Amino acid sequence: MDKKTVKIVSIVLMAIMMVSIAVTSFALTPGEMKGNTGAQGTTEITKVGNSIIGILQVVGIVLSVIVLIIIGIKYMMGSAEEKAEYKKTLMPYVVGAALIFAASAFAQVIYQFFTGVQS
Repeated sequence: MDKKTVKIVSIVLMAIMMVSIAVTSFALTPGEMKGNTGAQGTTEITKVGNSIIGILQVVGIVLSVIVLIIIGIKYMMGSAEEKAEYKKTLMPYVVGAALIFAASAFAQVIYQFFTGVQS
């Protein structure tokens, strides 16, 4: 098959999938939602979740600082060609470190938002 036929077939299939997946939702409004006050063990789950998030934050921060130190030392000791290579590897590192810090902060904000909604 040529590319035009493949594109047309894939668009038609996606349209059929979108139409066939229509689902009726019987959801509550935010005012009707109430927490399960009779649930047991939620404090233990909350403590475990908080400790896991804390451990992941600390490990991510420590690893990112160690990698930054290693890249910095290699950059200082390297030749001109090596410095150009380290500059190339520095950008993905910065993006990854930003994602680590942002993900942990984002998870904390979501947790605080939902714990505020329940009470």
